[in-house]
Amino acid sequence: MKKSFKLFVAAAGLLAISTSASAFSTAPCKACHAIDHDVVGPAWKRVAAKYGSEAALAKVFKAGFKVDERKIASTEPKFKRQASIMTGQFNHLIKGHEDEAAKALFAAVKSGKM
Repeated sequence: MKKSFKLFVAAAGLLAISTSASAFSTAPCKACHAIDHDVVGPAWKRVAAKYGSEAALAKVFKAGFKVDERKIASTEPKFKRQASIMTGQFNHLIKGHEDEAAKALFAAVKSGKM
């Protein structure tokens, strides 16, 4: 009985770790982005409008989020100068969660809440 309980607890712990490791949160994004106005980074409404769909944004994320492929940073000097900051954040926060990140951005725009 004790052995079965220990295995159950261990499996539950692994499940909790794998679940939390795969979850994506927009909380860190708030430091540089807002839904309806530019901050350090462009407003998410603008980003959503430029890409048009979660799939299109996720495709850019999956391709490595190159500055030349970013529809706002590649054309607006203010954001192009700050692109290296976002590249660092991409590597830390989004890489490996590309689909989730794109879905979260579009959901936030739709709900008006990050």
